[in-house]
Formats: sequence, C-alpha cells, structure tokens
Amino acid sequence: MKEKHNSTQELETRDHGDISPALSENDQTGRPAADQKSAKAPSSLRNVLEAHRGERHVIVLHDYPDPDAIASAFAHALLSTQFEIETTIIYNGKISHQQNIAMVRILGIDLTRYDQPIDLKQFDGAIFVDNQGTSAEKIVQALEEAGVPPLIVVDHHELQERLKAEFSDIRRIGSSSTIYAEYLRDLVQLDKSQKAHIMVATALTQGIITDTGGFIRAGVEDFYAAAYLSSYNDADLLGQIMSQSRSRQVMDIIRRALEGRLVAESYSIASIGYVRSEDRDAIPQAADFLLTEENIHTAIVYGIVTDEERGEALVGSLRTSKITIDPDAFIKDTFGKDWSGNYFGGGKISAGAFEIPIGFLSGNNTSDEYQNLKWNVYDRQIKQKIFNKTGIKLDGEA
Repeated sequence: MKEKHNSTQELETRDHGDISPALSENDQTGRPAADQKSAKAPSSLRNVLEAHRGERHVIVLHDYPDPDAIASAFAHALLSTQFEIETTIIYNGKISHQQNIAMVRILGIDLTRYDQPIDLKQFDGAIFVDNQGTSAEKIVQALEEAGVPPLIVVDHHELQERLKAEFSDIRRIGSSSTIYAEYLRDLVQLDKSQKAHIMVATALTQGIITDTGGFIRAGVEDFYAAAYLSSYNDADLLGQIMSQSRSRQVMDIIRRALEGRLVAESYSIASIGYVRSEDRDAIPQAADFLLTEENIHTAIVYGIVTDEERGEALVGSLRTSKITIDPDAFIKDTFGKDWSGNYFGGGKISAGAFEIPIGFLSGNNTSDEYQNLKWNVYDRQIKQKIFNKTGIKLDGEA
C-alpha cells in the first residue's frame, strides 16, 4: 500500500440555500455558477484522486442500494479510471426493487455483494457514495479491522460523523447523482461515441429522477445536472429501466398497507407484518403509494423483514409532502439510537427510513401464535413512538 495521506479537504454544507447556484452568473456550459464551496469540489476531488493515482479503491454502497447510490458508484468508477485507479463496488444487503435490478442488468454495472470472502486488505482506500458509513456498518467495521482508510465521502443526506475522510462533499440537494454529474462535467470530457460514458450518464439520470420523485423535489442543481446529462444518456435504455412492472409480491404488500393503514391528522400509518427480504423494497413503494391519498401529508409504512443471513429487523419508510417536517429529525427523534450511539434511521428531503434489529427474538420459532405475539408487541411499540412524536390521539384517548 502507498503511504497514507494526511491532508483533509471537507466541503460540507447543511443549508440547502448555501449550495444554490447564482442564476445571474453562468459558466461556459450555460450552467449557473455554483457557490464558492461546491465550485471548489471538483478541483479538490481531482487533487485527492491524483494523490492516490494507481491505487486500488473499494466503493462502498449502503446495504440496500437505490438507483442514486448505484449510479454514483458507477460514475466514481469511471472517474477513477482517469487516475489509473482500480475500483470494486460492494454492498452488504440485497437489491430487490425491480427497477434497480433492471438498471444493473441493462447498464452492465458490476457490483459485488459482501456475502462472500473478500480480502479488504488489497485496497488502499475506501470511497463512500450516497452514504456516510452509518448505513453500511458491517463493511465499515471490516474496513477498519483491515486498516483500510476512508478517503472520500460524497452524499446528499444530513451530515453525520461516522467517518473522517480526506475529502468530504456533503450537500443537502436532490441526489448524489447530481454531485457526480458536476464532477464529470468538470473532470471528464464525456463523449457520446463511448459506450461507458452513455451508460454512466443514463444511470445518473435515473438516480436524479428517482431521488427527486420525478423532479417534483428537484432543486436548480438537479435540473441543470439532468440537462447536462441529457446530451449523453440513452433515452431508450432509461425508458426500459423506468418502465419495469411491479411484481405480484410488491402489489400484495401495497394492498396490505392500504387495507391496514391508520389515518389520523393527515398521517397514514401502515403496519404490514412480516416481509421477505426479497420484497424489502416494496416498503418504500407502499409509502409512496399511501402519500397519494387525499388529505395525507405523511405516510409511514413498516414491517418485520425476515432474512436467513442477517436475521430479522423492523424496517420502515417515511414519505412526506409537508415542508415543515424534516424526515431526518423526525426519525431520529422518534426511534433514537442503539447501544453504540448510532441512530436507527435518518432521512433527506421528503423521505426517510429506519431499521431496528429484532435481536434475541429473531427467527427460529415458526408457530403462528408466537409470530403474531411478537408482531403485535413491535407493532404497538412503533405506533406508540409515532403517536408520541406527532401528538396523535386516537378516538377515546384522553
């Protein structure tokens, strides 16, 4: 391994207004000039990558990668080739959403699931995209044990303090794909005659679309990133990926959420019981669906996800259209931290998620009576925490 570099370059902004482009000033591409912090990011990243030229890096995704995470990793891998850096993209959970599976297959994205022996000591550094380590804890711990330092963190979620990297670019904008579109614009000359460039541009476009809710939650930066990528992406491939049908299992979970939802004070809260790990991505899809109901501003859907390898965990998703609700603060305040001080969840603009390990009570006993008893206990506890946070009082309560 090369000698470790000690320089730390952090570009962290938490206020959405701080990173809004100044519309009165345009750069040579017609894109608005970014503020001073974000404008420095590509050149700072270039310096870090140049300092690590010729190394081998591992790109770490959160446990259940979405299109934004996958696209950002794909883009970082392309960017790394400019500096003769070899990369491997890894994740620890599963990819189950129909669009995510199609994205990986159609665009030829090489991902490695961390469920097989991987010699992490082969890597000189770790790159974290669309996460800050807290949602990839098993891999983070393994990297620490192997002595692999975190080099780069790029994310658009709320600032966390799990990792100390040489370079951090954390902005509260629509997607991490937006940030990587900026990097490519400044550091790589995209060429539509090169298949790899087309595939990356297509992936980043999907990442922006999905994480901004089809541009409903997009900011100025997201629109300009999408406009830039539109000159290089493949609209036909993007259409194939985005038009994937929902499976029967996903539709069944959405039905369970709809039938079992509790509506109170413009909140829609749905407990859906036990969910196979293969269908985990149906939970956020159900939350998206419940949010479309009239007079609902916030939807929360949760269930116990069963996984033979990882054990059981209570997994939930939050979606909101109410601008005064901060999903990150809502989830952290509601569900708190584990024994080691890590929050059970977090969020970004309009969306959040949480995961609480079942632990000692996980699995083994397959009797319906026991499973129902366990579910009722967790269901009641989650609802009570949500009620305490929101101040919801059901009919008959004082």
